[in-house]
Amino acid sequence: MPKKIRELKKILHKAGFTYRQGKGSHKVWSHSLLPDEPIIIAGKDGDDAKRYLEQQINQRLKKLENLS
Repeated sequence: MPKKIRELKKILHKAGFTYRQGKGSHKVWSHSLLPDEPIIIAGKDGDDAKRYLEQQINQRLKKLENLS
Protein backbone atom coordinates (compact mmCIF):
# COMPACT_ATOMS: atom_id res chain seq x y z
CA MET A 1 0.00 0.00 0.00
CA PRO A 2 1.51 3.36 -0.97
CA LYS A 3 2.33 5.93 1.65
CA LYS A 4 0.51 9.23 1.78
CA ILE A 5 2.23 12.47 0.75
CA ARG A 6 2.00 13.74 4.34
CA GLU A 7 3.96 10.70 5.57
CA LEU A 8 6.76 11.37 3.09
CA LYS A 9 6.91 15.02 4.12
CA LYS A 10 7.18 13.98 7.77
CA ILE A 11 10.03 11.59 6.96
CA LEU A 12 11.92 14.26 5.02
CA HIS A 13 11.42 16.84 7.76
CA LYS A 14 12.78 14.44 10.41
CA ALA A 15 15.82 13.75 8.19
CA GLY A 16 16.67 17.47 8.09
CA PHE A 17 15.25 18.44 4.72
CA THR A 18 13.74 21.88 4.24
CA TYR A 19 11.24 22.93 1.64
CA ARG A 20 10.30 25.90 -0.46
CA GLN A 21 7.22 26.50 -2.52
CA GLY A 22 7.34 25.61 -6.19
CA LYS A 23 4.70 26.17 -8.84
CA GLY A 24 1.16 25.17 -7.90
CA SER A 25 1.07 22.22 -5.55
CA HIS A 26 4.79 21.45 -6.00
CA LYS A 27 7.17 21.72 -3.07
CA VAL A 28 10.94 21.46 -3.48
CA TRP A 29 12.68 19.66 -0.60
CA SER A 30 16.44 19.97 -0.24
CA HIS A 31 19.13 19.06 2.27
CA SER A 32 22.34 20.98 2.98
CA LEU A 33 24.46 17.84 2.43
CA LEU A 34 22.77 17.11 -0.92
CA PRO A 35 22.30 20.56 -2.46
CA ASP A 36 22.31 19.34 -6.08
CA GLU A 37 19.69 16.63 -5.49
CA PRO A 38 16.34 18.20 -4.59
CA ILE A 39 13.16 16.18 -4.23
CA ILE A 40 10.03 17.62 -5.81
CA ILE A 41 6.73 16.55 -4.27
CA ALA A 42 3.46 17.41 -5.98
CA GLY A 43 -0.04 16.81 -4.67
CA LYS A 44 -2.15 17.19 -1.59
CA ASP A 45 -1.23 15.66 1.77
CA GLY A 46 -3.98 13.02 1.55
CA ASP A 47 -2.96 11.76 -1.90
CA ASP A 48 -1.17 8.46 -2.36
CA ALA A 49 2.51 8.88 -3.18
CA LYS A 50 3.79 7.62 -6.50
CA ARG A 51 6.13 4.65 -6.35
CA TYR A 52 8.99 6.54 -8.04
CA LEU A 53 8.75 9.25 -5.39
CA GLU A 54 9.05 6.76 -2.54
CA GLN A 55 12.07 5.17 -4.25
CA GLN A 56 13.69 8.57 -4.81
CA ILE A 57 13.27 9.48 -1.14
CA ASN A 58 14.69 6.14 0.00
CA GLN A 59 17.74 6.65 -2.24
CA ARG A 60 18.38 10.13 -0.83
CA LEU A 61 18.03 8.89 2.76
CA LYS A 62 20.56 6.13 2.08
CA LYS A 63 22.98 8.68 0.63
CA LEU A 64 22.60 10.82 3.72
CA GLU A 65 23.20 7.82 5.94
CA ASN A 66 26.42 7.04 4.06
CA LEU A 67 27.61 10.65 4.35
CA SER A 68 27.10 10.75 8.11
